[in-house]
Amino acid sequence: MYEDKTLICKDCGNEFVFTAGEQEFYAEKGFQNEPQRCKACRVARKNAAKPEREFFIATCAKCGGEAKVPFRPTEGRDVYCSNCFAQMKEEQENT
Repeated sequence: MYEDKTLICKDCGNEFVFTAGEQEFYAEKGFQNEPQRCKACRVARKNAAKPEREFFIATCAKCGGEAKVPFRPTEGRDVYCSNCFAQMKEEQENT
């Protein structure tokens, strides 16, 4: 029913494939127009609208290393680095 189509991105001018599966998805959702941008340009456009995320540096309560977190740490509450947090989460799942 649907066949892959090669389209031209209106931002970068590169060719990209509008697959049969994507066309079927568009039809199911009732979208009338074909995509105008390639995946890379769609992602770049989407991310350009997002504000830059602020990170804070804290000391990991478990290993004492540096923890870079996307929230302002509250005094008296433990903060963990990514590795320690993942390890603790894994330990909880295994109990």
